[in-house]
Amino acid sequence: MSTTLRAARPTETERRPGRWLALSVLVLAVLLVAVDATVLGLATPFISEDLRPSGNQLLWIGDVYSFVIAGLLVTMGGLGDRIGRKRILLGGATAFGAVSVLNAYATTPELMILARALLGVAGATLMPATLALIRNLFHDPRERSLAVGVWGAMASAGTAVGPIVGGFLLEHFWWGSVFLINLPVMAVLVLVGARTLPESRNPHPGPWDLASVVLSLAGMIGVVYAIKEAASHGFSPAVLGTGLLGVAALSGFVRRQFTLPVPLLDMRLFWRRGFSGAVLADLLTVLGMSGLVFFLSQYLQLVQGRRPFEAGLAELPAAVGAVVTGLVAGRAARRFSVRAVVSGGLAAVGLALAALTTLTRTTGYPLLGAALLVVGVGAGFSFTVTADVILSSVPKEQAGAASAVSETAYELGAALGIALLGSIVTGVYRGFTGPAGTPAAAHESLGGAVEAASDLPAHTAQALLTAARDSFVQGLHLAAGAGAVVLLATSAAAWFLLKNQKLENSP
Repeated sequence: MSTTLRAARPTETERRPGRWLALSVLVLAVLLVAVDATVLGLATPFISEDLRPSGNQLLWIGDVYSFVIAGLLVTMGGLGDRIGRKRILLGGATAFGAVSVLNAYATTPELMILARALLGVAGATLMPATLALIRNLFHDPRERSLAVGVWGAMASAGTAVGPIVGGFLLEHFWWGSVFLINLPVMAVLVLVGARTLPESRNPHPGPWDLASVVLSLAGMIGVVYAIKEAASHGFSPAVLGTGLLGVAALSGFVRRQFTLPVPLLDMRLFWRRGFSGAVLADLLTVLGMSGLVFFLSQYLQLVQGRRPFEAGLAELPAAVGAVVTGLVAGRAARRFSVRAVVSGGLAAVGLALAALTTLTRTTGYPLLGAALLVVGVGAGFSFTVTADVILSSVPKEQAGAASAVSETAYELGAALGIALLGSIVTGVYRGFTGPAGTPAAAHESLGGAVEAASDLPAHTAQALLTAARDSFVQGLHLAAGAGAVVLLATSAAAWFLLKNQKLENSP
């Protein structure tokens, strides 16, 4: 039976005259988060050189942001439903800008990890609020599909703007400058958003349940931490215990939601096949892509020797493809079908990742650029349509919680992807055999090898860099291959899970 949900005809009152201007403010928040996520990859070699983190610390710098966001998104989505989505969005944006300064001026790996964690706390307020406000601003299904497409396109544009602007800054300033670019975007968002955004909240939110908040946070962080540590260093009693505690906390969270009159997260949402299928597709898609994406900038800079600005331009095709397809994804899903567009997009991404298993140290740009373009096209179709399915599957009063689930899947997938696939790259890399005199720091990260080579004789340095780069590329091959398998399997699963799923149509 079709899962189509038919909306009542929007009235002129519901068609808010300032809704498109309000949308422009919301996408600034998306831009803020997307730019921050992409510039970190470019800045990683410079952070590695300046702060000298270990390989494990470098992974923490990359993924603690996603860990914290994953743990807090449900809490922040429910909080926005209760106290007001506009209020939490503007407050979170202000905090995001302030903590960006702390990131910029971090002086040790430990301080950098802490700063990234605090940025995750602020970032957890932004994404659920933006999607929830879109759900409440746009009542016409076709308009909402276009708005979600614009929202997704801006996120993709941020992934393009971030590396280019970040690359320019890294060539002319120190690495901390890439975090300071958040400040002007935040300032515009807060000043304009205070005037243009309407406030919205659940009119009957129920009491705030602190126990649910604690269980959600402890469970998510415990499980993700255990997976990361097991992937990096293998199972140990401490890792296993942490993982079991996390699972127990999440189980307690789920059971508690069924007993509360007004739960923090309505678990009955997952009984809708379209909703649960879209969430699962997002999680597995990001998991399959994120580990490779995190190391791609290092490949472009430290393996192929591109300057930061050039590396940023090299990643542009993925964002261009996602922007273009995101704007037409809703129309394509209505003309063909939701499952055809989502499954087809995921299969395209999987095949593109498979093509990247052929990369070498000297691979020309046409292959890489074409693969990134296909990744962007496929992801643009898939993510836009699944976001629309998730929003249209719930009443607008629950938009914050539903959006939080969507973003939790995204961030959890990113954290797990970096932890699992990133650990594959790191594990393979550490096993390379360098020339006599290779310092231990060279085995921690490719950035460490480049730094160590600068202090060695020319012949020894060249041998070290060749061995380290070849080993790094071998790790990328395994990560890309694993990602391709995950994406192709997700494509097949989405074909069945999204059967008969349709987007709403204007009455």
